[in-house]
Amino acid sequence: MKIIEKIRKIRNDRLELSSSGPPSRSTSSNSVSSAVSSVHNDDPPSVPFLSSDLVDKLPPNPPQPKNPNNNPNTPYFSFEFFPPKTEAGLDNLYERIDRMKDLEPLFIDVTWGAGGRTERETLSIASYAQQYCGLDVLMHLTCTGLSKFAVQAALETAKDAGVHNILALRGDAGKGQSMWSPHPEGFKNATELVRFIKSTYGDHFGIAVAGHPEGHIDGSGVDYDLKYLKEKIDAGADFIVTQFFYDTEVFINYVEKCREIGITCPIIPGVMAIQSYPSFLRMTQFCKTKVSKDITAMLEAVKDDDEAVKTKGVEIAVEMCQKLLREGYCDGVHFYTLNLERSVRRILEKLESVDPDDHNFSSKTQRKLPWRPSTLETRKKEEVRPINWANRPKSYMKRTEDWDEFPNGRWGDARSPAFGELSDSHFYRFTLGNVEDRKAMLGENPTALQDVYDVFGDYILGKIPLLPWCEQSLQPESFTIQKELAALNRKGFLTINSQPAVNGVPSDDPVFGWGGKGGYCYQKAYVECFVSPENFAKLLESAEKRESLNLYGLNSKGEEVKVGQEGGGVTALTWGVFPNREVLQPTVFDPEIFVHTWSEEAFSLWQTMWLSLYDEESEAYELLEEIHDTFYLVAIVDNEFQKDDNLWKLLLELSHDDGDAK
Repeated sequence: MKIIEKIRKIRNDRLELSSSGPPSRSTSSNSVSSAVSSVHNDDPPSVPFLSSDLVDKLPPNPPQPKNPNNNPNTPYFSFEFFPPKTEAGLDNLYERIDRMKDLEPLFIDVTWGAGGRTERETLSIASYAQQYCGLDVLMHLTCTGLSKFAVQAALETAKDAGVHNILALRGDAGKGQSMWSPHPEGFKNATELVRFIKSTYGDHFGIAVAGHPEGHIDGSGVDYDLKYLKEKIDAGADFIVTQFFYDTEVFINYVEKCREIGITCPIIPGVMAIQSYPSFLRMTQFCKTKVSKDITAMLEAVKDDDEAVKTKGVEIAVEMCQKLLREGYCDGVHFYTLNLERSVRRILEKLESVDPDDHNFSSKTQRKLPWRPSTLETRKKEEVRPINWANRPKSYMKRTEDWDEFPNGRWGDARSPAFGELSDSHFYRFTLGNVEDRKAMLGENPTALQDVYDVFGDYILGKIPLLPWCEQSLQPESFTIQKELAALNRKGFLTINSQPAVNGVPSDDPVFGWGGKGGYCYQKAYVECFVSPENFAKLLESAEKRESLNLYGLNSKGEEVKVGQEGGGVTALTWGVFPNREVLQPTVFDPEIFVHTWSEEAFSLWQTMWLSLYDEESEAYELLEEIHDTFYLVAIVDNEFQKDDNLWKLLLELSHDDGDAK
């Protein structure tokens, strides 16, 4: 999706919200909470994202919405990343983007090396973020060292990769050059690049350009730079992302000068958290950035303590963001992360954009679907997925990437989807790390079943972050059954997928809600687990006595057992009812896929991601091989969704029988 469309929607939502009730001015203070609430309530003297006629339509004090989790007045933010120089660094960055996606940025941007030297890595990061993380990407593209033909080739590759947003830049001088010069057959400046993108690709790409509140580093000055900024906007650019600064008055004056010369598009301030004193000096000196005496003194006092410098850096960034948001000079902030996470997360916590105690930050934002959709054009109509890959979405995306069409509204014929063959690419070495990382999580030398059971229990309790079957931490809805899940895993019911029953919660519920306003959400209780033959026998006996249960089980040899599903087929596990729409059922259980596709992957993970860590002659290897060869993979659907604890009571009762741990 084009980023400018998202920004405009946010502004329209705010206009709609602001006209829905009487004004109620808030008394502001210097506290974090009052600073953020004043973004909602104070009359902005100048709204940089709107032309003056729209500003006049804003009432003085938009009222607070009833549901803060679906609050269009919450400031948005975005992150910049750059391609690392090594494969290991790239893997680490993927992990970081995986974590930071749950902070729900409006977009991320990915830098581009001069002359296209990082083109492969830049496009790889962009594709990963869009396909697997559901993030919109703003891809840098510079004129440095590139002919017009090479620029067009890069744009074609970006288009094929599903990129819809370009940050058009002139670029810095090439390596070994003191002054910037254009390629003999290239573009002379960013204005020409913007004009080319617009004339060649029409509205396919949203286009951003750079703004320099303190003037370009070439020393041309702010007023001179503004002349060329206006030319870039007139050539077709949609919005501006600024260079970082440490004096908010610099940005405020810059916005006002932009408005005076007729630049009315969104202007997003760039903020860089201070990571160390030497790097701060180096960056500010190179970019000729103004630094106040107060900030200098604050950092000088702690310059030899890196942790203290980072803490001061967070405080400085928070104060800057608060002022700009409070006074209405921006609706969001762009963070230059330097590929680091902690400082940005701390800033957002202090701005109350995320909850430090929230187990999954995505609950702060209204979900379109229960699972995170891809932003790729080819999957934009996808509305249904089988539940089995809920905790391994990257594998599902990989195995279905060649589909011509994706289920829209209904899953359809279970036998028609062609899942890609299982291969090493589905195991994502960056998901669980290297051998040492995996042993630290899964056990240095498990020799008894209880050792394995405890690993699963530790995952449920958050003591370890991942399992081979779960490439993300426990989801918010599962915390409502966390105690039950932990107890079951300790007793040998090794859960790899589960959800509680939900009976008509509002679609804006912060945990279970999805799909937009005014609807109601439902789901059946579901659990998927590995169990020993002894525990499988208990489950079979119990399921046969309960008409509400459907049970499907099989072992690694393909021997399968089904209970309570005569004539059954695809089952909707999650569905929603919304005004003026058909019933949506985005998550289903398909027995054909469970038996013939997912089970193969699930059993193979015992071998590829766990058993392979140990020597073939070791007790650990023998133990895990026994589990792989003898345990059953079981899926249970409880059709009585009106009763939210039926399934868990049954399983806990069974687990309290004498176990089989050795």
